[in-house]
Amino acid sequence: MDMQTLLMPFTFGFMQNAFLISIIVSVPTALLSCFLVMKGWALMGDAVSHAVLPGIVLAYILGIPLILGAFAAGMTCALATGYLSSNSRVKQDTVMGVVFSGMFGVGIVLYVSVETNAHLDHILFGNMLGVEAHELWTAGIISAGVGLMLVLKWKDLLLHSFDPAQAQASGLWVNWLHYGLLAALSLTIVATLSAAGLILAIGLLIAPGAIAFLLVRKFSTMLWVSVLVCMVSMLLGTYASFFLDSAPAPTIILILTAVFIVAFVRRQIVARRMSMRRVAES
Repeated sequence: MDMQTLLMPFTFGFMQNAFLISIIVSVPTALLSCFLVMKGWALMGDAVSHAVLPGIVLAYILGIPLILGAFAAGMTCALATGYLSSNSRVKQDTVMGVVFSGMFGVGIVLYVSVETNAHLDHILFGNMLGVEAHELWTAGIISAGVGLMLVLKWKDLLLHSFDPAQAQASGLWVNWLHYGLLAALSLTIVATLSAAGLILAIGLLIAPGAIAFLLVRKFSTMLWVSVLVCMVSMLLGTYASFFLDSAPAPTIILILTAVFIVAFVRRQIVARRMSMRRVAES
C-alpha cells in the first residue's frame, strides 16, 4: 500500500470532519469517564445516554433545538434516579435500570408515532461521516465548557467521589458538585450524539477511564492518559473504518475494547510478578 493510498482518508471533507469531531469529543468523554469509573457511576452514564431519546423526539415535535430536548431529558433521568433512590428502599442501580429503560421505551414509542426526517439509526449509532459544521461548533463549545470545568474542579470532584462526608466537612458545596457532574454528563452525551450516538456513547464514557485506571496509579495521571487513549482510539478507529468499509463508531468501540483487554492482561502480569517477587524475598 503506497503513501497516496494511506493518506487518502485525509483528502475527503467528510473524513476531515469525522477526524475533527473525534478530537473534540474525546476530551470531555475521557475526562468524565475517570470520574464515572472512580465514583462507580458506569450505569448512570448508560442510563442518561438512553434516556435522552424522548427529549430528542419531543424537541423535534415542538420545533426546538434537539440539544435542548436531549439535555432536559438527560437531567430528568438523573434527577428522577436520585430522588427515587433517596426515597425508597430500592438500590440506585435498580432504579436507574427502571428509569432509563422506561424513558428509552417512551422515546421509541414517540419516534414511531410521528413522522420525522431524523434517522433513528443515526440517533442510536451516530453518523460521524455526515457531521455538519453546526454540529462541530455545538460539540466544540460543549466540550470546551465541560472540559474546562472538569480540569478546574477535578480535586473537589475527586474528594466528593471518594468521601462525600469529608467533602462537605471541608466546606465544599457537595450538591453543586453532584448536580454539576450530572449536568456535565448530560451535556457530554449531547456533544457525542453526532459522533457515537446514544448506544455507543456509553463506551466512550467508560472505557477510557477504565483503561487509564489499569495503567496508572495517580488520578492526575489517569486524566491525561484517558484523554490520550480515547483520542488515539477514536482517530485510529475512524481511519481504519475507511479501509474496512465499516461504521466509525462501532470500530472505535472495538479498538477501545481491545486496548482494555491488553491493559487488563498487562495489569495481571505485573501483579503476578510482584507477588512472585514478594514470595522470593520472604
